Amino acid sequence: MGEAGTLLERIDSPRDLEGLSSEEISSLCGEIRAFLLKNISVTGGHLASNLGVVELTVAIHRVFDTSRDRLVFDVGHQCYVHKLLTGRREAFSTLRKYGGLSGFPKPRESIHDAFTAGHASTAVSEALGMARARTLSGEDYSVLALVGDGALTGGAAYEGLNDAADSGEPLIVILNDNGMAIAPNVGGVARHLANLRLKPGYRKMKRGYRKVEDALPFLGWFFRFLRGIKNAVKRSVLHNSLFEHMGLEYLGPVDGHDEAAVEEALRLARDMACPVLVHVITKKGKGYAFAEENPDEYHGVSGFDTDSGTVPGGDDFSAVFGHVLTDLASGDPEICAVTAAMEAGTGLHRFAGAFPRRYFDVGIAEGHAVAMAAGLAKQGKRPVAAVYSTFLQRAYDMLLEDVALQGLHVVFGVDRSGLVGADGETHHGLYDKAFLSQMPGFEVWCPASYGEMRDMLSMAVEEKTGPVALCYPRGGEGTYSGRGAEPLKCLREGQDCVIVTCGVLVNEAVKATDILGAGGISAGVVKLGRVRPVDYDALLPLLRDRVVLVLEENARIGGIGERIAAKVSETGTPVRSILLRNTGDRFVGQGTREELIRECGLDGESVAQAIQKEILNGGKTT
Repeated sequence: MGEAGTLLERIDSPRDLEGLSSEEISSLCGEIRAFLLKNISVTGGHLASNLGVVELTVAIHRVFDTSRDRLVFDVGHQCYVHKLLTGRREAFSTLRKYGGLSGFPKPRESIHDAFTAGHASTAVSEALGMARARTLSGEDYSVLALVGDGALTGGAAYEGLNDAADSGEPLIVILNDNGMAIAPNVGGVARHLANLRLKPGYRKMKRGYRKVEDALPFLGWFFRFLRGIKNAVKRSVLHNSLFEHMGLEYLGPVDGHDEAAVEEALRLARDMACPVLVHVITKKGKGYAFAEENPDEYHGVSGFDTDSGTVPGGDDFSAVFGHVLTDLASGDPEICAVTAAMEAGTGLHRFAGAFPRRYFDVGIAEGHAVAMAAGLAKQGKRPVAAVYSTFLQRAYDMLLEDVALQGLHVVFGVDRSGLVGADGETHHGLYDKAFLSQMPGFEVWCPASYGEMRDMLSMAVEEKTGPVALCYPRGGEGTYSGRGAEPLKCLREGQDCVIVTCGVLVNEAVKATDILGAGGISAGVVKLGRVRPVDYDALLPLLRDRVVLVLEENARIGGIGERIAAKVSETGTPVRSILLRNTGDRFVGQGTREELIRECGLDGESVAQAIQKEILNGGKTT
């Protein structure tokens, strides 16, 4: 909450923005930035992107009524200012916390949130659907899609833009152009936008021309003549805007930190009543020097010191992955690295610095990344593609058709597998092991420690010949710090029950056996290093005549537990009962990883209690 008497403290809804003078708007924007910095340094969250859209968001709320008009965010990282202006200021201390305010737009939170957003490049399609629904229903409201330039590296954005231009529907696409996704943007679209940014004079000419044309409608013939001249000038000045070639009206570029100019452009776009793209130039991290200088470092942050700008660091699975891959590449010139706008997040910044010619960041285009990696592999290279689990879902078809079907040796670093914490439903990696295991020929491995990461990645790159995925969590290892690349390892033997698990959940399994042992129950732990294919010849004998609990950080359907239960039934392996512990058939919310592990019943105490109850019941239920 702002200090007593501040302008921000008086803004409880967008209506409170009405009547503010330009000086008050400027002061309010400064207060919003101070509020974001103060709060996000404590709660963590997406800082740089929100600092960059303050004036833009204020302008949107002064022109449109988002309780009725539909504002669709692409990705949604930059929705914090929107939430502040729509009555959620008091809840900001709970941002991204368990049961608190989401870090993304959520319709369940507010009527002002039109659509849940967490992935990129789909906002135009969603907004166009809303615009068409409006027209079919004979209603009258505006529809806006707020899209970052990073999202334009994703092909789905162009499918939406192409259809929107052809539709003729009144629709406003706001292009928030800061030259960044999470890392700096790459490719031809980025160069095209850079050219447009250099031509602000064209926007002024176009705005003045429209004003004169509106004032003198009886000189239509003259303005048709001038329009021909104007188009010739436009082609000369802008080198033909991609968007106008697609059939969209183009307004811009507009200084995104000039609130009045943004307002003017948005009112003009609204009144044009056709598909319009408003090109707004902003600076990511605006107002906080550390974030302006290093916007990728301040894209998503945990708590940090605002005075020094120090962001906590340290080793995690992503960093270890990057170190090991860089070491492997130093001895093998065929190794290449591929990512989708996630250089630092996947730990590949070291590889990029050491081997720039063999490093490929394709932008927010996961399907393209996978298909391109397949092409590299087909021609004899050893591509390693590092992608967050939640984003790898977007490349299912390419994984199946371009990699698995052809048996190509592509190694996938599936980062953020499992429960990721504060980003919530849109970012948990709870489906990777299931959908990758559906694909013939794929091997899926789950390192449980940094040592296993080193050994499994080395094996996957140097020894395998087909597709391999390594699924590893966000964050660090636990107390288990073993080495090796074994498909299965029996860590503890138990006569009464056995817990079968994989990845870092092995630490919770060991905790459970300690609790059970203190109560007189002999419990074993089997760690699966490889979850597809499972080594059933080694596993099934370890399950005989015991209560079996399969513990996994994965959705229930298609999970490892279901597959093991099916194999037990198929082979007639005598077990006392089988319990499946997973994240269930639901979307899991936000919170710390520890809170979510407990909520899902995957923690050591919950597992021990489930086994104790089962043994007391005679182990006859399933």
